[in-house]
Amino acid sequence: MNHSKLNPTASVTSNEMPAMGASRRQVLRALAGASLLGAAAVSGLAGCEKKKTTVAGVQTSSGDAPEVTDLRFGMIALTDCSPLVIAEKKGFFKKYGINGIVDKKANWAAIRDTLVQDEIHGTHMLIGMPIASTMGIGGNKVPMVIPWLLNRNGQSISLAKALKGKVQADPKALKPIVDAARAAGKPMSFAMTFPTGTHAMWMRYWLGAGGINPDKDCGLKVVPPANMFKNMESGEMDGFCVGEPWNAKTVAENVGFTAINTQDMWKDHPEKVLAFKASFAEKNPKTVKAALKAVHEASVWLDDMGNRPEQCEIIKATGYVNCDKDLILGRMKGEYDMGDARGKKTDPNYMIFSQRNCNYPQLKYATWFMSQYRRWGLVEGTPDYAGIAKQVMRTDIYEEAMKEIGYAHGGANTASETLFDGITFDPAKPEEYAKSFAVNSMKG
Repeated sequence: MNHSKLNPTASVTSNEMPAMGASRRQVLRALAGASLLGAAAVSGLAGCEKKKTTVAGVQTSSGDAPEVTDLRFGMIALTDCSPLVIAEKKGFFKKYGINGIVDKKANWAAIRDTLVQDEIHGTHMLIGMPIASTMGIGGNKVPMVIPWLLNRNGQSISLAKALKGKVQADPKALKPIVDAARAAGKPMSFAMTFPTGTHAMWMRYWLGAGGINPDKDCGLKVVPPANMFKNMESGEMDGFCVGEPWNAKTVAENVGFTAINTQDMWKDHPEKVLAFKASFAEKNPKTVKAALKAVHEASVWLDDMGNRPEQCEIIKATGYVNCDKDLILGRMKGEYDMGDARGKKTDPNYMIFSQRNCNYPQLKYATWFMSQYRRWGLVEGTPDYAGIAKQVMRTDIYEEAMKEIGYAHGGANTASETLFDGITFDPAKPEEYAKSFAVNSMKG
C-alpha cells in the first residue's frame, strides 16, 4: 500500500485548491498548505483565541474519575458544533468530572494543527480528517480516533444567483454550463472547507454525478465556512458546499440559492465527529469516555425540538457561530427556503444529534470515505480499508462509555447504502465501488 507523502510546509496559494487540470500532486500540496492558512487565520481570530494549553503536566486521578480534568475542545463556526457547546453551557461536562472549554478556531487546518500539537485535547471535526491524518494523506501521519459521531445531515450545496433557474438538484443541468465556461477559458470555481473533509466529498460526488470532473473541468478551492458567503458575494466562486448557517445566509441575502441538501444525496449521512489523537485516547481512556457521556446528554437535549430555539440563542454568540439566531433556527427546525422557484419546504431529514443511532462510529463510514479518496486520486493503490476503519472508528470506546451509563445504542450497521445517483455502496466491496465511477481521478 502506497499512501501519498508530501511536505506539510509546502508553499501554496493561501486558500485555493488547484483549478482546471490540477494534478494529484497539486491537490495534495494544497491540502498540506492548509497548515499555513490555518496558522495565519488563527492568529487573526479576534476575540476568540484563548491561552495555549497543552496536555503535558496535567494531574491524573484514580478510580473511575477522568485521568485529565481540564480539557479544551476545538470547534468551527458551524451549527453542528452544538453538542460540545451545549455540554459546556449546560454543565454536562462538569457532571462527568470534566472542566470542558470550547475553543473556536478559524478553519479546519487550524483545528487539525492544534490537535496535533496538543493545544486542544479533542475536537469537532470533519469525519474524513482523522481518517486522512491516520493514513498520512496531505502531511505527516498522525493517528487519530473517532469514538463518536456528532451529527447527521444538514449541509447544503449552494450556487450563485446567476445560476438560478438553470440548475436545481440535478447536477447534469450544470455540465453544459461548466463545459462552456471551460471552453471560453474561464473555468467555473467551486469551494469546500477542507480537501479530505465531508464538504469536499459531497461537492465532488455531486459534480461527478453530473458528469463533471472537479479535477479537470472546473476549479476547487478551500474556503473557511464563515467566509463562504463573502466569497460568493464578491463573485469569486460559482458554488460551494458547507454546513449551516452559511447556506441559509446566502439565500437570505439573495447572493445565491440552495441547489441540494446533503441529506437528499444520502439520507442520514455521517458528518462531524468528536475526534482525539490516538495517543491521547490510549493514555486517558476514562477521560475520553467521560467526554462521550457528557456529549451524549447534550445530544439528547438537542434532539428535543423544543430546545432548538435555546440552542440557537446559545450558539449565535460571537465566540461560537456568530450569526443571527433566526438565520440559524429555521434550518435547525427543518424549514428550508431553497431561494429559487422551489420556495420553502419542510424537510423531515434535518440535522440530528442523537436519534436513529446517530452517534455510533460505524466502520462502513470510514470505508466509504477511503473509497472516495481512492476514486479521486488522493491515495495510490488499494487502501487497507478494513484495517484503517478499525483503527480509526473506535466502536469499543463508544460501547464501553454507553454501557457505563446504561444507554442502549443501535449497534453496528453493515448494510449497503444507495446514494441519490442510484449507485450502491457495499461496505464489503469498497475497492470495487471506488472503481465503478465513470468520473474519477484514480491513480494506480
